[in-house]
Amino acid sequence: MSTQTKPRSLRPAVGFIWQHPAHFIALGFGSGLIYPAPGTWGTLMGVAMYPLILFGCKAIPMPLYAVVLALCLLVFVLGCFCADRAGRALGVPDHGSIVIDEIVAVWLVLLTVPATFTGWLAAFLAFRLFDILKPWPIRWLDRRVKGGFGVMIDDVLAAVFAIAALQGVQLLLPLR
Repeated sequence: MSTQTKPRSLRPAVGFIWQHPAHFIALGFGSGLIYPAPGTWGTLMGVAMYPLILFGCKAIPMPLYAVVLALCLLVFVLGCFCADRAGRALGVPDHGSIVIDEIVAVWLVLLTVPATFTGWLAAFLAFRLFDILKPWPIRWLDRRVKGGFGVMIDDVLAAVFAIAALQGVQLLLPLR
């Protein structure tokens, strides 16, 4: 069967994440195996990991914003490799179970909102909205840019859209 006809929703076996470290990372440390809606579960994994990132960043003598952005860039590059490897192994380049892209993207959105329940809920919802709807040019990128970079970049652009929307909302109704 060609990679074009395999469904994005065919769930890999749990053992798949242990076949290579790249699979474990690409599938969001296992969160991409949760169905339905693995992208939502991957985003929730990203939100759950974020307090650990904030805690860890306090030990680094740099502004929090710079440390989180550097971490996002590092995980983005790692995610490109891992998503590509997992996609090839699954036979579907942008398999629905690959959620490292959601994790990195939601970290970017979380960085721009208050570290409160309301702020993080708004970040989660705004990111999921743009990731699911994929307005232009997100959908264009999703269809045309291939490989691990293609998997990662459309979610980063969805994060940019979510950040812009949340900044607009905060001008009218500050998140607390």
